[in-house]
Amino acid sequence: MSKIRSKNTKAELIVFRELRKRKIYFQKHYKKAAGSPDIAFPRKKMAIFIDGDFWHGRNFAKDKNRLPKKYWREKIGTNILRDKKKGARLKRKGWKILRLWESDILKDEENALSKIISFLDKNIKSKI
Repeated sequence: MSKIRSKNTKAELIVFRELRKRKIYFQKHYKKAAGSPDIAFPRKKMAIFIDGDFWHGRNFAKDKNRLPKKYWREKIGTNILRDKKKGARLKRKGWKILRLWESDILKDEENALSKIISFLDKNIKSKI
C-alpha cells in the first residue's frame, strides 16, 4: 500500500499535461482550499478532484462486503464522508466543484477532458 501514490497519479498527470498544452494555468494540490483539490483555480473559486476508485469508494455500496477486512470498509467509508464534508464546505464558500473518477480518465481521456473544459467554460463565463 505504501507504493500507491496520493499525488501525481497517472490520471492526474494526463490532465495536467493536457491543461498545460491548452495554456490553462492552475494550482496543483491546492492546500488552502478544503480537501486540497487536485486542480484549483483560486481566483475563480473552481476545483477539480480526481478520485481514485478504491480509495474514494466507487461502487462502495455494492462492493463493501467484498473488502477483505473491516478496517478497509471503515477506512473507505470515512473517506467518502470526508469527501462529502469537504465538498460541502467548499460549496458554502462559493466554490464550483467537478469530481472525476480516475478510471474514467484512464479509459477515455478525450471524454474526461471535454468534461473539464466544459466545466471551466461554463463557470468562467458565469463569473463575467
